[in-house]
Amino acid sequence: MNSKKLIKNLIVLIFFICIINFLGNKFYWYSSIWYFDMIMHTLGGFWLGLAATYVFPPKNAHVSVTSVVKILIWVFCVGMIWEFYEVIVNGAFAQNAFNGLDTTSDIFFDLTGSVLAILYYLKRIVFTQEDKVHPVVEL
Repeated sequence: MNSKKLIKNLIVLIFFICIINFLGNKFYWYSSIWYFDMIMHTLGGFWLGLAATYVFPPKNAHVSVTSVVKILIWVFCVGMIWEFYEVIVNGAFAQNAFNGLDTTSDIFFDLTGSVLAILYYLKRIVFTQEDKVHPVVEL
């Protein structure tokens, strides 16, 4: 696994997410664009999924079912912690009522992002390494 490439991608992605989140708060995109929250949760799940591949690297450069389950559980747990934080902050400061549908969709999009991260990891990191090991010879 090329960990330098993965770290570079994680750093670029977290800066991108921070900038988009800042702009989303500044220009009220969370309330004016109904799907903006979905995009942000998908990006957050993608970042968490990539970070989990760095923290829990698959053995032998192959992604196993165990590795995928670890990544999904990791993203699910972090997403649930974030949702608890949202409920506490909304109840204490914004006085918004708990919305179970919003929480469920947020977790769904977190997990969607993590699945995309696993697919990205497979395509960009695992399969590119395998191509370098076994060059294709054309006749």
